Amino acid sequence: MNFKKLLISLSMGAMVFTLGACSEKEDVNGASESEEKVLKVAALESAYGKDMWHQVAESYEAMNEGVKVELTIEKNLEEVIRPNMQAGEFPDVLLLATNRPEAMTETLIKENGLEQISDVFERTVPGEKQSVSDKLLGGFTETLATNPYADGETYLAPMFYSPTGLFYNKGLFEEKGWEVPATWEEMWELGDKAAKEGISLFTYPTTGYFDTLVGSMMYASGGADFFNSAMKYEDGVWETKEAKKVLQTIEKLSEYTHPNTVANANPKDYTKNQQMILDNNALFMPNGTWVVDEMKEAPRADNFEWGITAIPAFEENGDRYAFTFFEQMWIPAKAKNKEAAKDFIAYMYSDQAAQHFLESGAVQPITGMTDKLEDEKKTFYSIYEDDAVLPAMGTFASTKPVPGANMGDVLYGKVDSVMSGKLTYKEWQASIEEVSDKLRAAMK
Repeated sequence: MNFKKLLISLSMGAMVFTLGACSEKEDVNGASESEEKVLKVAALESAYGKDMWHQVAESYEAMNEGVKVELTIEKNLEEVIRPNMQAGEFPDVLLLATNRPEAMTETLIKENGLEQISDVFERTVPGEKQSVSDKLLGGFTETLATNPYADGETYLAPMFYSPTGLFYNKGLFEEKGWEVPATWEEMWELGDKAAKEGISLFTYPTTGYFDTLVGSMMYASGGADFFNSAMKYEDGVWETKEAKKVLQTIEKLSEYTHPNTVANANPKDYTKNQQMILDNNALFMPNGTWVVDEMKEAPRADNFEWGITAIPAFEENGDRYAFTFFEQMWIPAKAKNKEAAKDFIAYMYSDQAAQHFLESGAVQPITGMTDKLEDEKKTFYSIYEDDAVLPAMGTFASTKPVPGANMGDVLYGKVDSVMSGKLTYKEWQASIEEVSDKLRAAMK
């Protein structure tokens, strides 16, 4: 499979790299030859841990004489940096993905608060001979997740990526002699069979995990054109037969969802839902490869072995999709050291930095990285080698702020209500279309 052609248009604490002060002749970054350069980089801690950032900081200092790196790591990045940002003090670089509950990145996008970084990808990677774009896998800078204004310019750099899909216990399937479903019809048949043994077909950590599930289902229902129409709030898109198919399927999935799922689907208890897979209480959950590290200390059934499968097709021999989630690195428009920040982002794609990240389980969309993976991780990232499984990427186009209109809140946030039977798919559909109409009028 040609991965480059198939890629379709479509969380790490605060890390602060502070480079300090003296004076004399200025260099290209606005610092003198004798002063320590000042760069502030904030990053969100995730399941990958902290060690990789210490290693990257040390390596960057070694490559850049006179750079002092002060590293701070917290899990509540938005809370840590917001007071300073409100006071006008912005980090120079942020690693903070979209689709976070705080929506800080989306807020900055809507306020034109991100620096355009298209030129970063034409830069030579520090310490190497190749440009950033030469090393990147195709498609990652051709999506609304990196080009939020659909203007051909890049504002967010793709960093750690992860195939997403339905995670399950391969050992249980081997023990029972069950086949992994390729279609939704096969899913319902398996769900009925598992229910007789006291096992639920489905669970989910929180409703936020439906972003990649819904995205994959939209691709499978109507292809890239349908998906992109929805991402750009096309009139009536959520009233189409393709959208109806997706929303009805999720409503039916509620009949096969573990009864404790909704109660646990919150930031405090979500691992209880993930534990259902390890304990053979549920068969499938939507997730990304980070779940392996997140649950590495958790108890599990004797037969447990992680497996991943693409979202089922809607018809026999239909295309199946595995959404590619990736985190983004960006520069605030009010950053003080934009040139130095761009150099730092270019360094993120160096073999040296990539190796540090890889050792902690974080994989970047760099050519040849998956060849370095081993065991189950290699299996996860090889999901696209199946000709019936295609990668999907993308997110909603940026709009001007519209009070009370948030697509994430209505499309994903209402899933708990659908799963608990408080909201029908028709009511859900109407509310999504209503928000889509409001955002279409506010598109930039």
